[in-house]
Amino acid sequence: MFFADGLNCSIFDREVFQEVIDGGLNCITVSLGFWEDALESMDALGRFRDVVQENEDLVAIAHNEEDINKIVASERCALIVGYQNTTALNGNIRFVELFADMGVRVLQLTYNNQNEYGGSCYEPADSGISRAGVELVSELNRCGILIDLSHVGQRTGLDVIEASEMPVAVTHANPDGFVPHVRNKSDDLIRALAEKGGVIGLATYPNICDGFAETPEKWSELVAYTVDLVGINHVGIGTDHSRNIKMSHLEWMRQGRWSRVTNYGAGSASRPGKIAEPDWLTTMRGFGLIADALQSRGMTEEETASIMGGNWLRLYSQVFN
Repeated sequence: MFFADGLNCSIFDREVFQEVIDGGLNCITVSLGFWEDALESMDALGRFRDVVQENEDLVAIAHNEEDINKIVASERCALIVGYQNTTALNGNIRFVELFADMGVRVLQLTYNNQNEYGGSCYEPADSGISRAGVELVSELNRCGILIDLSHVGQRTGLDVIEASEMPVAVTHANPDGFVPHVRNKSDDLIRALAEKGGVIGLATYPNICDGFAETPEKWSELVAYTVDLVGINHVGIGTDHSRNIKMSHLEWMRQGRWSRVTNYGAGSASRPGKIAEPDWLTTMRGFGLIADALQSRGMTEEETASIMGGNWLRLYSQVFN
């Protein structure tokens, strides 16, 4: 069974890579940036490549489905490179192709703030996609980069789905119809995503799970809801797991350089700090427990395989050049 995590927000070292291997992960998408500009984003990519090279017996960077299959066949984990914002482009549409040439395969249109391309889920009013955003969507399609809508606003997300010629993804969020939260996605958006062939990666991040991440069995209720909503072929896993993330990293994710005041992101004043991972997923060694829970709910092996990673692999084969 192919195991894939659509978004893993950890800071990686050999120990974390070994945890990924021990958990049976064949492919994960990593997050290399949030607010960084082009030069900072390239530096982050360069430093990540150094770490990968130092651990090439465990992992390798993949650019397409063929790479993924070769890496998995070598009993290593394939790494998909992504960023959670478009700040890396410095507003230059030509940089899309350059970052694609450097191996970037997933890009989130907006992060926690509105930008020149569209609105964010945290804005009180979502502007929808901009003219620049329409052009960017087309360029991302052309260059084989998967568009991520995880932190994108509702109206902007629907606009992107309509504008994109390729399927798009929500790599790490949950259905708002089951777990109400500003970071989660409306049933209408998830349906629209699925109708165009996209995939939603359901998150285990406790702040957007409302208690449903306490056990793999309880979390499988969230999976069942989403499968009932859009079918088995459009549901995957995007844990938003965060090994080695400290409060300083969290503050950067939430505030960047744009704010002097405290922002809580998906947390709150009552839960301001780094929230602990679920007890069963303190490391990625527990990832396989999800498959056990899904099969205990009555899902077939084929259905379970689709959710555990098969749907991501199909989507990657369609989008990546």
